[in-house]
Amino acid sequence: MKTYIVNSFTNEAFKGNPAGVCLATENLATNKMQAIAKELGHSETAFVSHLKENEFAIRYFSPKMEIPLCGHASLAAAKVLFTRNVAFSRLHFKTIEGLDLKIEKENEAIQMNFPCYSTTPFTVPDALLKALGLTTITNCAYNKETNIMLLEIEDCNRLQNLNPDFNALYHSHDTINGVLVTALSNKENYDFESRYFWPWSGTNEDPVTGGTNTFLTPYWAHKLRKTKMNSFQCSSRTGFMQVELLSLNKISIKSEAQIVLEGVLNL
Repeated sequence: MKTYIVNSFTNEAFKGNPAGVCLATENLATNKMQAIAKELGHSETAFVSHLKENEFAIRYFSPKMEIPLCGHASLAAAKVLFTRNVAFSRLHFKTIEGLDLKIEKENEAIQMNFPCYSTTPFTVPDALLKALGLTTITNCAYNKETNIMLLEIEDCNRLQNLNPDFNALYHSHDTINGVLVTALSNKENYDFESRYFWPWSGTNEDPVTGGTNTFLTPYWAHKLRKTKMNSFQCSSRTGFMQVELLSLNKISIKSEAQIVLEGVLNL
Protein backbone atom coordinates (compact mmCIF):
# COMPACT_ATOMS: atom_id res chain seq x y z
CA MET A 1 0.00 0.00 0.00
CA LYS A 2 1.38 3.40 -0.99
CA THR A 3 2.18 5.27 2.22
CA TYR A 4 3.45 8.78 2.87
CA ILE A 5 4.63 10.94 5.74
CA VAL A 6 3.55 14.54 5.33
CA ASN A 7 4.31 17.58 7.50
CA SER A 8 1.11 19.65 7.71
CA PHE A 9 0.53 23.31 8.58
CA THR A 10 4.03 24.36 7.58
CA ASN A 11 6.00 25.55 4.56
CA GLU A 12 9.16 23.82 5.82
CA ALA A 13 10.06 20.14 6.08
CA PHE A 14 10.38 18.71 9.61
CA LYS A 15 8.12 21.33 11.15
CA GLY A 16 4.36 21.38 11.54
CA ASN A 17 2.52 18.15 12.33
CA PRO A 18 3.60 14.87 10.72
CA ALA A 19 0.81 12.58 9.57
CA GLY A 20 0.76 9.21 7.89
CA VAL A 21 -1.26 8.91 4.70
CA CYS A 22 -2.18 5.45 3.38
CA LEU A 23 -3.81 5.05 -0.04
CA ALA A 24 -5.97 1.97 0.40
CA THR A 25 -6.75 -0.07 -2.71
CA GLU A 26 -8.69 -2.73 -0.78
CA ASN A 27 -11.07 -2.74 2.17
CA LEU A 28 -9.01 -2.71 5.36
CA ALA A 29 -10.42 -3.98 8.64
CA THR A 30 -10.60 -1.42 11.43
CA ASN A 31 -8.16 -3.38 13.57
CA LYS A 32 -5.69 -3.45 10.65
CA MET A 33 -5.86 0.33 10.26
CA GLN A 34 -5.43 0.73 14.00
CA ALA A 35 -2.35 -1.52 13.94
CA ILE A 36 -0.84 0.44 11.05
CA ALA A 37 -1.44 3.77 12.84
CA LYS A 38 0.26 2.39 15.93
CA GLU A 39 3.17 1.14 13.82
CA LEU A 40 3.67 4.50 12.11
CA GLY A 41 3.41 6.23 15.48
CA HIS A 42 2.23 9.66 14.33
CA SER A 43 -0.51 11.50 16.17
CA GLU A 44 -2.81 10.54 13.28
CA THR A 45 -2.71 8.45 10.14
CA ALA A 46 -5.28 8.97 7.39
CA PHE A 47 -6.59 6.07 5.32
CA VAL A 48 -7.94 7.23 1.97
CA SER A 49 -9.91 5.20 -0.56
CA HIS A 50 -11.22 6.38 -3.92
CA LEU A 51 -15.01 6.55 -4.33
CA LYS A 52 -15.53 8.27 -7.69
CA GLU A 53 -14.00 11.10 -9.69
CA ASN A 54 -12.60 13.53 -7.07
CA GLU A 55 -14.42 12.01 -4.07
CA PHE A 56 -12.59 9.96 -1.46
CA ALA A 57 -13.54 8.22 1.77
CA ILE A 58 -11.22 9.10 4.66
CA ARG A 59 -10.73 7.67 8.15
CA TYR A 60 -8.33 8.82 10.85
CA PHE A 61 -6.54 6.82 13.55
CA SER A 62 -4.28 7.87 16.40
CA PRO A 63 -1.99 5.19 17.85
CA LYS A 64 -4.75 4.56 20.42
CA MET A 65 -8.12 4.94 18.72
CA GLU A 66 -10.11 6.07 15.70
CA ILE A 67 -10.58 9.86 15.53
CA PRO A 68 -13.75 11.15 13.81
CA LEU A 69 -12.14 14.27 12.31
CA CYS A 70 -8.53 15.41 11.95
CA GLY A 71 -7.44 18.62 10.27
CA HIS A 72 -3.73 17.98 9.77
CA ALA A 73 -4.26 14.46 8.42
CA SER A 74 -6.90 15.84 6.01
CA LEU A 75 -4.40 18.44 4.82
CA ALA A 76 -1.71 15.75 4.48
CA ALA A 77 -4.01 13.47 2.47
CA ALA A 78 -5.04 16.37 0.23
CA LYS A 79 -1.39 17.26 -0.40
CA VAL A 80 -0.69 13.68 -1.52
CA LEU A 81 -3.74 13.49 -3.79
CA PHE A 82 -3.12 16.90 -5.38
CA THR A 83 0.51 15.91 -5.99
CA ARG A 84 -0.46 12.56 -7.56
CA ASN A 85 -3.36 14.05 -9.58
CA VAL A 86 -2.16 17.41 -10.89
CA ALA A 87 -5.41 17.93 -12.82
CA PHE A 88 -7.37 18.10 -9.56
CA SER A 89 -8.11 21.54 -8.14
CA ARG A 90 -10.84 20.35 -5.75
CA LEU A 91 -11.44 17.24 -3.64
CA HIS A 92 -14.24 15.93 -1.45
CA PHE A 93 -13.47 13.84 1.64
CA LYS A 94 -16.30 11.77 3.12
CA THR A 95 -15.71 11.05 6.82
CA ILE A 96 -17.03 8.17 8.90
CA GLU A 97 -19.54 10.56 10.52
CA GLY A 98 -20.95 11.58 7.14
CA LEU A 99 -19.22 14.96 6.83
CA ASP A 100 -18.40 16.13 3.32
CA LEU A 101 -15.13 18.08 3.53
CA LYS A 102 -14.53 20.32 0.52
CA ILE A 103 -10.83 20.78 -0.20
CA GLU A 104 -9.44 23.28 -2.72
CA LYS A 105 -5.91 23.93 -3.99
CA GLU A 106 -4.67 27.52 -4.19
CA ASN A 107 -1.12 27.43 -5.58
CA GLU A 108 0.97 25.96 -2.74
CA ALA A 109 -1.80 26.46 -0.18
CA ILE A 110 -4.69 24.12 0.46
CA GLN A 111 -8.03 25.37 1.78
CA MET A 112 -10.37 23.07 3.67
CA ASN A 113 -13.94 23.66 4.79
CA PHE A 114 -14.80 22.31 8.23
CA PRO A 115 -17.86 22.43 10.48
CA CYS A 116 -18.09 25.24 13.01
CA TYR A 117 -18.67 24.20 16.63
CA SER A 118 -19.67 26.17 19.69
CA THR A 119 -18.43 25.95 23.28
CA THR A 120 -20.25 26.03 26.61
CA PRO A 121 -19.00 27.07 30.07
CA PHE A 122 -17.12 24.33 31.88
CA THR A 123 -15.43 23.71 35.21
CA VAL A 124 -11.78 22.70 35.25
CA PRO A 125 -10.59 20.40 38.07
CA ASP A 126 -7.81 21.80 40.25
CA ALA A 127 -5.76 18.65 39.61
CA LEU A 128 -5.83 19.31 35.86
CA LEU A 129 -4.64 22.90 36.31
CA LYS A 130 -1.86 21.71 38.61
CA ALA A 131 -0.79 19.07 36.07
CA LEU A 132 -0.53 21.78 33.41
CA GLY A 133 1.42 24.04 35.75
CA LEU A 134 -1.29 26.71 35.82
CA THR A 135 -2.66 28.56 38.82
CA THR A 136 -5.08 30.95 37.09
CA ILE A 137 -7.03 30.97 33.81
CA THR A 138 -9.14 33.54 31.98
CA ASN A 139 -11.87 31.16 30.88
CA CYS A 140 -12.83 27.50 30.69
CA ALA A 141 -15.17 26.10 28.04
CA TYR A 142 -16.07 22.77 26.46
CA ASN A 143 -16.86 21.54 22.96
CA LYS A 144 -19.09 18.47 22.91
CA GLU A 145 -18.50 17.43 19.27
CA THR A 146 -14.77 16.92 19.83
CA ASN A 147 -15.06 16.28 23.59
CA ILE A 148 -12.28 18.80 24.23
CA MET A 149 -11.85 21.25 27.12
CA LEU A 150 -10.67 24.77 26.23
CA LEU A 151 -8.64 26.86 28.66
CA GLU A 152 -7.83 30.48 27.87
CA ILE A 153 -4.89 32.08 29.65
CA GLU A 154 -3.60 35.65 29.49
CA ASP A 155 0.02 35.20 28.45
CA CYS A 156 1.12 33.49 25.22
CA ASN A 157 4.69 33.34 26.52
CA ARG A 158 3.39 31.35 29.48
CA LEU A 159 1.56 29.14 27.00
CA GLN A 160 4.74 28.44 25.05
CA ASN A 161 6.63 27.55 28.23
CA LEU A 162 4.06 25.11 29.65
CA ASN A 163 5.68 21.82 30.69
CA PRO A 164 2.84 19.54 31.80
CA ASP A 165 3.14 16.52 34.05
CA PHE A 166 1.47 14.14 31.59
CA ASN A 167 1.01 11.28 34.02
CA ALA A 168 -0.78 13.62 36.45
CA LEU A 169 -2.71 15.18 33.57
CA TYR A 170 -3.96 11.79 32.40
CA HIS A 171 -5.24 10.96 35.87
CA SER A 172 -6.80 14.41 36.45
CA HIS A 173 -9.85 13.70 34.24
CA ASP A 174 -11.54 10.62 32.88
CA THR A 175 -14.13 11.78 30.33
CA ILE A 176 -12.45 14.23 27.91
CA ASN A 177 -10.43 13.53 24.76
CA GLY A 178 -8.03 16.42 25.28
CA VAL A 179 -7.38 19.88 26.69
CA LEU A 180 -6.61 22.88 24.51
CA VAL A 181 -4.83 25.89 26.05
CA THR A 182 -5.04 29.15 24.12
CA ALA A 183 -4.02 32.79 24.46
CA LEU A 184 -4.05 36.03 22.51
CA SER A 185 -0.88 36.25 20.40
CA ASN A 186 1.72 38.97 20.80
CA LYS A 187 3.26 38.15 17.41
CA GLU A 188 2.75 40.66 14.61
CA ASN A 189 1.30 38.23 12.06
CA TYR A 190 -0.93 36.12 14.33
CA ASP A 191 -4.16 36.69 16.23
CA PHE A 192 -4.18 33.80 18.71
CA GLU A 193 -2.03 30.86 19.77
CA SER A 194 -2.69 27.42 21.19
CA ARG A 195 -1.27 24.10 22.37
CA TYR A 196 -3.19 20.82 22.52
CA PHE A 197 -2.58 18.05 25.06
CA TRP A 198 -4.36 14.71 24.64
CA PRO A 199 -2.78 11.83 26.59
CA TRP A 200 -6.29 10.33 26.96
CA SER A 201 -6.76 9.58 23.27
CA GLY A 202 -3.53 10.21 21.35
CA THR A 203 0.01 11.34 22.08
CA ASN A 204 0.97 13.66 24.94
CA GLU A 205 0.92 16.75 22.73
CA ASP A 206 -0.30 17.25 19.17
CA PRO A 207 2.21 19.54 17.38
CA VAL A 208 -0.38 21.38 15.24
CA THR A 209 -4.11 20.70 15.34
CA GLY A 210 -6.61 21.65 12.67
CA GLY A 211 -9.62 20.06 14.36
CA THR A 212 -9.48 22.29 17.42
CA ASN A 213 -9.93 25.32 15.19
CA THR A 214 -13.50 24.15 14.53
CA PHE A 215 -14.34 25.75 17.88
CA LEU A 216 -11.31 28.03 18.35
CA THR A 217 -12.29 30.03 15.26
CA PRO A 218 -15.77 31.09 16.48
CA TYR A 219 -14.40 31.48 20.03
CA TRP A 220 -11.77 34.04 19.00
CA ALA A 221 -13.95 35.56 16.26
CA HIS A 222 -16.42 36.53 18.96
CA LYS A 223 -13.73 37.91 21.28
CA LEU A 224 -11.78 39.78 18.58
CA ARG A 225 -14.78 40.73 16.41
CA LYS A 226 -13.01 39.39 13.33
CA THR A 227 -14.03 36.67 10.87
CA LYS A 228 -10.58 36.05 9.29
CA MET A 229 -7.64 35.33 11.59
CA ASN A 230 -4.19 33.79 11.69
CA SER A 231 -3.74 30.90 14.11
CA PHE A 232 -0.34 29.82 15.48
CA GLN A 233 0.34 26.61 17.42
CA CYS A 234 3.37 27.24 19.60
CA SER A 235 4.47 23.64 20.15
CA SER A 236 8.16 22.78 19.74
CA ARG A 237 7.61 22.04 16.01
CA THR A 238 5.27 25.06 15.49
CA GLY A 239 2.67 25.46 12.78
CA PHE A 240 0.31 28.00 11.28
CA MET A 241 -2.99 28.33 9.45
CA GLN A 242 -5.37 31.02 8.28
CA VAL A 243 -8.90 30.49 9.58
CA GLU A 244 -12.12 32.16 8.53
CA LEU A 245 -15.62 32.06 9.97
CA LEU A 246 -17.77 31.54 6.88
CA SER A 247 -21.14 31.06 8.58
CA LEU A 248 -22.68 29.87 11.84
CA ASN A 249 -21.93 26.27 10.86
CA LYS A 250 -18.86 26.46 8.61
CA ILE A 251 -15.24 27.60 8.79
CA SER A 252 -12.31 27.41 6.39
CA ILE A 253 -8.73 26.48 7.23
CA LYS A 254 -5.90 27.30 4.82
CA SER A 255 -2.26 26.30 5.08
CA GLU A 256 0.53 24.34 3.41
CA ALA A 257 2.06 20.86 3.72
CA GLN A 258 5.32 19.13 2.79
CA ILE A 259 5.70 15.49 1.70
CA VAL A 260 8.86 14.17 3.39
CA LEU A 261 8.63 10.42 2.77
CA GLU A 262 7.04 8.15 0.15
CA GLY A 263 7.12 4.39 0.23
CA VAL A 264 5.27 1.06 0.17
CA LEU A 265 3.83 -0.53 3.29
CA ASN A 266 3.82 -4.33 3.26
CA LEU A 267 0.52 -5.59 4.70
